[in-house]
Amino acid sequence: MIAHLRGILLEKHPNQAVVEAGGVGYDVSIPVSTFTALPAAGAEVKLRIHTVVREDAILLFGFHSSEEKALFEKLISVSGIGPKLGVTVLSGIVAADLVRVIRAGDVASLTRVPGIGKKTAERIVLELRDKMEGLGASPSGEVKGPAAVVFSQDENDVISALVNLGSQRPAAEAAVKKAAAESGGQGFEPLFRRAMELLR
Repeated sequence: MIAHLRGILLEKHPNQAVVEAGGVGYDVSIPVSTFTALPAAGAEVKLRIHTVVREDAILLFGFHSSEEKALFEKLISVSGIGPKLGVTVLSGIVAADLVRVIRAGDVASLTRVPGIGKKTAERIVLELRDKMEGLGASPSGEVKGPAAVVFSQDENDVISALVNLGSQRPAAEAAVKKAAAESGGQGFEPLFRRAMELLR
């Protein structure tokens, strides 16, 4: 069981990191929040890992913070929430806000995450509301993304992340264009959050 991975970051994408350790490149699925916390390719990186062993694959899910990993493991303990959907939830709602949403029983916010229907959202609240001890910080405020006429690298990364999370590419591109036109210069994560809001 791999619980921690330290090595050189070979590649990073909104939902994936490739980390070389001991001459082996590990393909790790990550949420968007972890992507934004990663250093540039070529730098050393440390990830907290949750390993899923299946008959045909060994899957690694990586997190920048112990809180993200703890929330992920709580999410996948809920019936109907697999690892991929767990990553999607953490990509759609930052960790501190997710704790607040669950504690408050805010089903509406959960259903805005792609792949989370009302019944699944209600199940998350029911099963996890009393299991948030020691988790959560001050909620983040609304954020907006950078302006650009042609898609920048950040914008292309956001479009890729949204498509990987289940959005249709034309809708993702339209949301990113609108988010980018609203305000400027705040980087990948603010743009991603705003585009997610526009897709709701």
